[in-house]
Amino acid sequence: MNALADIGKAVIEVGVRVAASTVGIGNRWRGGSGVVIGKNQVLTSAHNLHGDEPEVYFADGRQARAQVKGVDQDADLAVLEVDTADALPIAWGDSAGLQIGAPVIALANPSGGGRRLTLGFISSLDQAFRGPRGREMGQLIEHSAPLMPGSSGGPIVDAEGRVLGINTIRMGGGFYGAIAADTAFQERVERIGRGEVRSHRRIGIGIAPSFVARRLRRAVGLPARDGLLVRDVEDGSPAATVGIQEGDLIVDVGGRAIRDVDDMFEAIESAAEGSVSLTLVRGIEERTVEVTPTA
Repeated sequence: MNALADIGKAVIEVGVRVAASTVGIGNRWRGGSGVVIGKNQVLTSAHNLHGDEPEVYFADGRQARAQVKGVDQDADLAVLEVDTADALPIAWGDSAGLQIGAPVIALANPSGGGRRLTLGFISSLDQAFRGPRGREMGQLIEHSAPLMPGSSGGPIVDAEGRVLGINTIRMGGGFYGAIAADTAFQERVERIGRGEVRSHRRIGIGIAPSFVARRLRRAVGLPARDGLLVRDVEDGSPAATVGIQEGDLIVDVGGRAIRDVDDMFEAIESAAEGSVSLTLVRGIEERTVEVTPTA
């Protein structure tokens, strides 16, 4: 019993130190969590933002409107500017030396619905995941600290209350994966806070993975092709302008065969300024269009 009491005491002490730095983002029905990282600066997940002035809920019951300082959709990170009053910035830990089995404490304030704190252990390291735009990201920490929906953007911390990662994606069963807060991550966050995120070229489509395209084509009796299936086209986008439609299969961009999402991102980013050729398969008909990406 003494061992359990000691563990409970340690978790409570961390909660007292760190919970005041953990905030809610959005509103009572839609949003997530965040953490104070500097004077008047809050870090959260980019997918928690709904509008340019999200509401931030503090542990003392105060709430305030924030301004979005910077967003990195690829990394699913955003930095907000808001009056943090007496909430102290959380300290960064060292995620580089983490090992499977190490204890972590997860904190959240889901959409401002009240503070949450749970204890868990690291179950896997260096896992890859895809951000909201579909780009593959590395350095995901899987852990067993259960959290309710709306906990993304909140931190996992060590026994000293230092940030080891930021929860970003629900893994199922009430568990989250966290982006490791290593040195590169911290530098990225600083750039986001300064508004220095590099813009990306886009053509305005939503896409489904290649395995979905193969399965759907097979289901309707069409020959299998490698490529990405267009699942929606944004009104007024470059893709819409040149006639790309939902259900088209993208098989080549700028002379590069497209087999997965990363192929397409790299092909569009590496293409020279101006238009880029894009080969589509619609049914059994193949056609090529010239599309001009926007930033």
